[in-house]
This record gives sequence, structure tokens and C-alpha cells, in this order.
Amino acid sequence: MTLEITGRSAADIAASVRALIERGVLLPGDPLPPVRGLADDLGVNRNTAVAAYRQLTTAGMVVTRGRGGTRVADRSPVAQEGFAADSVLRDVATGNPDPDLIPDPSRALAGMAGRPVLYGEPVIDPDLERWAAKWVGADLAPSDVRLTITSGAADAVDRLLAQALVRDDAVALEDPCFLTSIHTVRVGGYRPVPIPVDDEGMTVDGLRSALEQGVRAVVCTPRAQNPTGASLSDRRAADLREVLADHPYVLVIEDDHFSMLSRSPYRSLIGPAHRRWALVRSVSKFLGPDMCLAVTASDPETADRLAMRLTPGTTWVSHLLQRLALALVTDPDIVAGIEAAGAHYAERNEAFAARLTALGLPATAGDGLNLWVALPMPARDVSEQLMRRGWLVRAGDEFVLSDAPAARRLRLTVHDLADAEAERLAADIAAAVRAAGGRLAPPGME
Repeated sequence: MTLEITGRSAADIAASVRALIERGVLLPGDPLPPVRGLADDLGVNRNTAVAAYRQLTTAGMVVTRGRGGTRVADRSPVAQEGFAADSVLRDVATGNPDPDLIPDPSRALAGMAGRPVLYGEPVIDPDLERWAAKWVGADLAPSDVRLTITSGAADAVDRLLAQALVRDDAVALEDPCFLTSIHTVRVGGYRPVPIPVDDEGMTVDGLRSALEQGVRAVVCTPRAQNPTGASLSDRRAADLREVLADHPYVLVIEDDHFSMLSRSPYRSLIGPAHRRWALVRSVSKFLGPDMCLAVTASDPETADRLAMRLTPGTTWVSHLLQRLALALVTDPDIVAGIEAAGAHYAERNEAFAARLTALGLPATAGDGLNLWVALPMPARDVSEQLMRRGWLVRAGDEFVLSDAPAARRLRLTVHDLADAEAERLAADIAAAVRAAGGRLAPPGME
């Protein structure tokens, strides 16, 4: 069956399939005919059909899933972080830092001065480069480290993948996964390969399986993994490095988004002999999301390729922004405030986990801005009950690639709740579980 696909050349066949997609004859997820069958039906060489499908894949119209065949690409939107702007509910699903703990840049702005920066000058401000070299250098095993600046971590990851991959290349992602990473991989047309995450971070068996499936890049959060809050242990990091030792040219991207706020030490997957790697540290969690700046440390070849995508004067990061970030992170009072903010997030999350545990919902606070709460039933059932009680929460299945247990989780952002609000939310979650038919743990059984 050709589904009205016509054409004798690869370009004509691809145009025919594209027209079927645009007219709604083919819908997201619909299978396309096998290459051999399509070639036979159209009376063309098999290589012509292969070339047509390759054009469609490159254009993002279809995805190839190995034995699963070729299907129309799913263009449904990925859930996004941040406030639900049109909701009247109390929003504890934001993933945002506390605005009261973001440093005031007024004093630093008033003191900023410097000559204008012109086309053709270095992408990274020299003073920021010197500070950043110390910031990342102590945590990296490779000795040859190059630095650049991007417009935040998501921009860095997007550019890093684009300089190394083509559409339909396989990328290993943590599962459950940070929403922005899912979005980046989907928009880029790459094929996500899930690696399960447990209390010690990315699993060894999961990484080994992903490498056996031919992934060309691995995106990992070494600490404060979003949404779980997991951080790599010493043993887990060593085991992961051992697995990666046989794959030195797989691009390893570490997104250390919580860096200066984290309560966990930095432990890396990147071994001293690994050839393709990048460590990305943004400032958005402690200087504010509007400070769209990230330091990217990488091997020389990756740095050179990344630089090709950061043309001075057009896609570089403003040197005014770079100087502002440097002024803030070198101000002793602001650094002390960042340390206090990290302690505040940890304390508030631990206190809320204790409240839930006392109510029969055993919970443990990981690292990061959020809590990852296990439920005795699907989170969607509980979230619907919580909406009736005035709360907007985020169900775990929004972060899922293939991890079914995550559908029984809530990700909560509770660090900015007053004690009375926190008490009410904890009680409402317990009541929502009961109303949805779930059972709470008996006292003393947590």
C-alpha cells in the first residue's frame, strides 16, 4: 500500500509524503511503508526510496525507529517549566528559584564601565574567562580545557548537540528527564534513548544499554537532577566512567545547573582520557533566569566547533551581561547570599518531606529546587483532587521517556511556601490521596 505516495525521484517521493502530512492524510505517529515495499510499489530503486526517507528525516517530518520502521514525527509540545500564567490556583509546579533570594544587581550595574566591544573580538570576556577557568578547572579530570560562553545551559546543550549530531542520531537522556532536555532533543530531530535514574543518579546498566544502542551523545545531570533531586555517588560516578572508557568519542555533556547552590559535591562522568565532552554551568538558578549566561568547558575540538556557532556580534553573549555576571559572583556579600539561598532551599524541602512522612506519605528531599514525591497511585488522579483544593502541581509523567513508575510521582516546588501554607499543602496532598482511593502508610511505618 503506497498511501497515494507518488514520484520517481527521491525529491518527488519526499514531496509527495510531505503533502500527505500537510493535508492531514498522514498524522503524527502514522507508519510509512517499508522502504523495500515502497520501492516495489513505485517501481524505483530501493536506494531512491532510502534517499527520500532520508530527506524527510533531515527535514524533521518523519523519524526512523530501527525495527519500529519510519513514522510521521510527533510535533506535540513538551511541557515547559515556569509559572502557569493563566491559572487562579496556587502554583507549586513552577521549578522557579525564590525571587527574594536572587541578588539585586543594582550596585553592580551602577559600577559597570568599560570600552565598547566591537565585531571580531573574543566571544568570552577576558576577566570572566579567568574567573571561570578557576570555577570549573578544579572539577575536571582532562587537562586540556577550553571555555566559551552561551546564552544559558539550554542554549549550550542545543549548540553542543548540533555541532556533533545529525537528525535521527541517538542521544542518551536521563529518565525521568529535565523538560528542557526533552524539548531540545525533540526539536533537534534526535532520537532519545532513556537511561533510568535512581537515588545515586544515572544507572550503570542504563548507560551500558544506551551505548550498545549506538548513542552518539549522553546528557547527564551530575547533581540535583531535575526532577528527582538525585546526585551521583562516588561509586556510581566511577562505575559510569569505567563504562565510558570504551567509548571515548561519545560526546558527554554534563549540565551542572545547580552548581553554587548545591549541597552535594561535584562528581563527574568525564574521565581524564575522554575525548569529546562538555561541562555546562549556568547562573540562572542563583543569579536569576533572566541572566541568560552559561560557562561551557570542553575539549579543544568541541570548543572549536561550538565557536563556529557563536559568531561575534550576532550570536555571542553580550559582554555587558558577562561583566555583570562576573561582578555579582565576585562580590563577597552576594556569594554569601548564594550560599544562604542553597541552605534555605535544602532546609525548606527537608521540612516539607518530613511533613509528608508524618502524614503517611514517606518522602525524602534530594538536592535542588524541587521535591520528587512518591504516591500510591497515578499522580494524575491526585493532581485532579488537588486542583479542587486550590493547588496546581506537576505530575511525574510529564518528565517521562519510558519510566512507568514516574507516573506515580509529583514534582513540587515548595521552598517559597510559608509554614502555614506548607502545612495546608501537605494535609491536602494526604487528603487527595485518600479521596483518589489511595492508602497512606500507618504511623511509625514510614
